[in-house]
This record gives sequence, C-alpha cells and structure tokens, in this order.
Amino acid sequence: MRHQTYGKLAALVFALILLSFVVLGFSRGIVGFRTARLLAAPTTLLAAALACFLFVRGLLSYLGIAGLR
Repeated sequence: MRHQTYGKLAALVFALILLSFVVLGFSRGIVGFRTARLLAAPTTLLAAALACFLFVRGLLSYLGIAGLR
C-alpha cells in the first residue's frame, strides 16, 4: 500500500464518521432516536472497520513486516 492510499483511506474514515453524525442528527429530527441510530449504524460500522484495518496496516508497517511504499 502506498502512503498516498493510506492517507486517502484515513480521510475516508474521517468523512464516514462525520457522515454518520450528520445522518444521526438529521434523521433524529424526522424519526425517533432508535430509528436514527439504525440509519447511522452502517456508516459507523464501516468507519470502525476501516479504522481497524488502517491501524493493523500501520502497525505492520511500524514493525517492518509489511511496509508502506
């Protein structure tokens, strides 16, 4: 993985987290809080999974197992 790709994925994680908060906030005004959480959950889970992937990838790079090019 390249440094540039790693940076783009990190920015995507940040954008997904912001999107989940926006979806939660706007949908909370239209539907109930429980339904709003259900609507925001997919983006939150995707952001968490991608953040975990980037953490593992960064750890492997730090340990010298799989470097970033």
